[in-house]
Amino acid sequence: MTEYRNLGRTGVQVSPLALGTMMFGARGNTDHDDSVRIIHHALDSGINFLDTADVYSQGESETIVGKALAGGRRDDVVLATKFHGRLGDDPNESGNSRRWIIREVENSLRRLGTDWIDLYQVHRPEPDTDFDETLGALTDLVRQGKIRYIGTSTFEPSAIVEGQWTAERRGRERVVAEQPPYSLLARGIEREVLPVAQRYGLGVLSWSPLAGGWLTGRYRTGAEQPPSSRADRQAARFDIAAPENAAKLAAADALAVLAEEAGLTLVQLALAFVLEHPAVTSAIIGPRTFEQLESQLGADKVRLSRDVLDRIDEIVPPGTNLSARDAGYTPPSLTDASLRRRSA
Repeated sequence: MTEYRNLGRTGVQVSPLALGTMMFGARGNTDHDDSVRIIHHALDSGINFLDTADVYSQGESETIVGKALAGGRRDDVVLATKFHGRLGDDPNESGNSRRWIIREVENSLRRLGTDWIDLYQVHRPEPDTDFDETLGALTDLVRQGKIRYIGTSTFEPSAIVEGQWTAERRGRERVVAEQPPYSLLARGIEREVLPVAQRYGLGVLSWSPLAGGWLTGRYRTGAEQPPSSRADRQAARFDIAAPENAAKLAAADALAVLAEEAGLTLVQLALAFVLEHPAVTSAIIGPRTFEQLESQLGADKVRLSRDVLDRIDEIVPPGTNLSARDAGYTPPSLTDASLRRRSA
């Protein structure tokens, strides 16, 4: 039986494993019927939390989720989606402005085939847009009944705090959840994001708990690199021959040995580790196939011993991202040289 967890302080109960749908549609599984079958199996197995985004396969993922929830399953599901990513050539068809949010929520509602979204998330920060602009639009949507709660994804700790203060000072609805990357290979959020989330009572929905496939057992020293559409899109992040990935490969090898010694698969070890942190509400799994889903179901029942957790800390020290590429977001202060220099 699934033991559900509180989504922050909302009182909403969600499963420890959330089904992410990024791999349904043109970016992964293009068979809509098969994708719907996978979603139904997840729901039948006790998962009640679905996470998608408007930008996943340019809206196709949301359409597939809508098909899966048609026929009476919507009321039993906590449904989350996101906005921010570019969906057209028009410069205003993206971002965190009121103009785009008010327009795009209607598109998501239509694709999802529903009257409301449980958790509407800001997919990435946008420093040039006043967060009060974003929060004001989202507050209006809550009051109109089109969304129930507000979330963010891959926000810096300072931005998370700013969001809470903005809500308090401006009379806005507050953000109730943050969705950051977190895995055995990407532990950077343990430094500040997770403590800040705990302090403000936010739910935490971790994405990429299998490190984009690095923790499936397929990435090992001496093994041929497995084919992957994700690796094709982000070659530098997944190339096992790249020098910047040497630490990840060594860690994956050591963690696979540890999992075997503990009588677990590497997938089970990875998911159980993420769910072990007291700040984490749910780990978002993103299977492309039925078999991948099956390999991940039940990982929320696994409990890791203190000895195993200590061994993990030796392999990947707490608060460490083995690759900066796995952080999910790099602020403009690091990517735009003009922001660090007084003159050109």
